[in-house]
Amino acid sequence: MPSKPARLCGCGIRVDPGVRCPCQQRMDAARKARFDKTRPSAAARGLDGDWRRLRAAHLREHPNCRRCGAPAREVDHIVPRSVAPERRLDPTNLQSLCTPCHSGAKQREERRNLAR
Repeated sequence: MPSKPARLCGCGIRVDPGVRCPCQQRMDAARKARFDKTRPSAAARGLDGDWRRLRAAHLREHPNCRRCGAPAREVDHIVPRSVAPERRLDPTNLQSLCTPCHSGAKQREERRNLAR
């Protein structure tokens, strides 16, 4: 069965299927750096010492991802802080997630719900 052929990036570099061109990686890094300059600090976003202590305690009690069972690295608000800011430190509003589940599926789900 033949595989996909290599493609030609806009910069002229030949790129194998499933691989990102180095020029795209550089552009992504530059975009992230510009975004990070304008982003408020963690404390300004409500992620202060109280949050860090609650997060650490939650991960000790619930060390595995709620979605896939992998070791959890993130603590996520089930009802987003933007929807219910009063539940920011509510332990019943937290779930442990691994990084792929938190960064992928959960964030897409939240964006879909906020767009409604």
